[in-house]
Amino acid sequence: MTQTGENIRLARLRRKLSAARVAERAGISRTTLHSIEQGVSTVSLGAYLQVLFVLGLEKSLLHLAADDTLGRKLQDAELIVGARAPKHSSSE
Repeated sequence: MTQTGENIRLARLRRKLSAARVAERAGISRTTLHSIEQGVSTVSLGAYLQVLFVLGLEKSLLHLAADDTLGRKLQDAELIVGARAPKHSSSE
């Protein structure tokens, strides 16, 4: 969360936007924006999303969990065929 907050802060600074302006456009307080930029986990996801939208970074959310290596390994593990049941004899 700390790294995410720092990335958001740097994105704001690169755009030369003040904290007051971003907070106003996002509909949040400057205190909440400061908390977001500090990576505070108790801030609502909606507030984070509003700030990303104001910064024009909402499309970056599409990359979230896109390369789910662990999930794919777990899914593939369930697809592996286990031991086969014995064949029935034709005399039955």
